Amino acid sequence: MTRQLILIRHSVVEQQPNLPSKQWRLSANGHLLAAALAPKIAPYHPTRFITSTEPKAQETGQIIADLLNVPYTSAANLHEHDRTGASYLPNKAAFAALVERFFREPEVLVFGRETAVQAQTRFINAVNTIMTTYPDDTIAIVTHGTVLTLFAARHQPQLDTITFWKNLALPCAFVTNWPDVRELRGV
Repeated sequence: MTRQLILIRHSVVEQQPNLPSKQWRLSANGHLLAAALAPKIAPYHPTRFITSTEPKAQETGQIIADLLNVPYTSAANLHEHDRTGASYLPNKAAFAALVERFFREPEVLVFGRETAVQAQTRFINAVNTIMTTYPDDTIAIVTHGTVLTLFAARHQPQLDTITFWKNLALPCAFVTNWPDVRELRGV
């Protein structure tokens, strides 16, 4: 049976250089932008939101789910590429250069603790588990930019990952058919 899967990138964060990015929370503007995304997701009738365990994704999911009166929870392995041990890069160009290398050399450990291949495999396995666990639900998964890009690349081999990643807004959402994922359509 074909159904829809909604993939959401978290909203705008309050960067805190003294904390790992996986602990960052949404900014005040991030809260407003997450709320503004809810009416765009509503026509797809999600019945369950599942977020990564990172606070920025949890907050994004909770805001949207509450506005749509839909249950939400968090699940393992939906988190961003594991950047543990990577230094904070306040320079956007330097950070973008690292991420571009991460996509260009998917089997090389560029920064953090995961290669692109490892992050992609982990994330796709988590999505498969969720979709199997909730076979009757329209699932909305709230996640992060690089793993969302890696998911898209797995299902759209012609995708220019760097361009896709650079064009992701905070927040943004995509809808695709499940299990026959062929393209992600922007919401």
